[in-house]
Amino acid sequence: MNQLDTEVRRPVTVAITGTHSTGKTTFITRLADELCRNRIEIAVVGDLGAQALHLGFPILSRHTWASTLWIITRGISNELAAWQRADVVLIDRAIPDALGYYDAALEYRGRQPDSNYEYLEQIVAAHSRHYDLILRTILDTRVPLGGNKPRDTDLEFRACADAHVDKVLRRLAIPHDTLAFHGHDRAIVEAIAFIKGRLTGGDEETGD
Repeated sequence: MNQLDTEVRRPVTVAITGTHSTGKTTFITRLADELCRNRIEIAVVGDLGAQALHLGFPILSRHTWASTLWIITRGISNELAAWQRADVVLIDRAIPDALGYYDAALEYRGRQPDSNYEYLEQIVAAHSRHYDLILRTILDTRVPLGGNKPRDTDLEFRACADAHVDKVLRRLAIPHDTLAFHGHDRAIVEAIAFIKGRLTGGDEETGD
């Protein structure tokens, strides 16, 4: 048990990661509904892209070191606030996504990382240890881009972001399972079992 566990009552935390228009919000909504039916108190931490854009930060293929740091730190802040009011916290876009999108933007624009890149990696790696379950969505190119959020219409960048999110998770050795666009039914059942196991002191595991 680390020091944080003795100082803070940490809820069960389920985080969804992956490129845009791959079913993250749809899955989170379904999982939240199922947990509410089971009378489990939940909090949902949403995507910060629209807020970042409203504040003037570049996003998607224009991501910078500063916009990435803002999304990472604001995301962590929102998650910590959610810890105080729920038994289960559901995160629609975990913080490794921000680093993956930055990497994708750099590749897309032919740029080199900022000299403080390692600082971003350190934050992401350290905070990701507080996620109990991470599900990475898998890009299905047959699924069109959604229209309910500001999105890049460039399908090439969406694929680039998908690849780099996966690379970040693997490079930083962040444990995760995969979530296919048409595999939500099974994933919901497994996630519910995992969460109930954690809430009752068990150690339920999920698998691909």
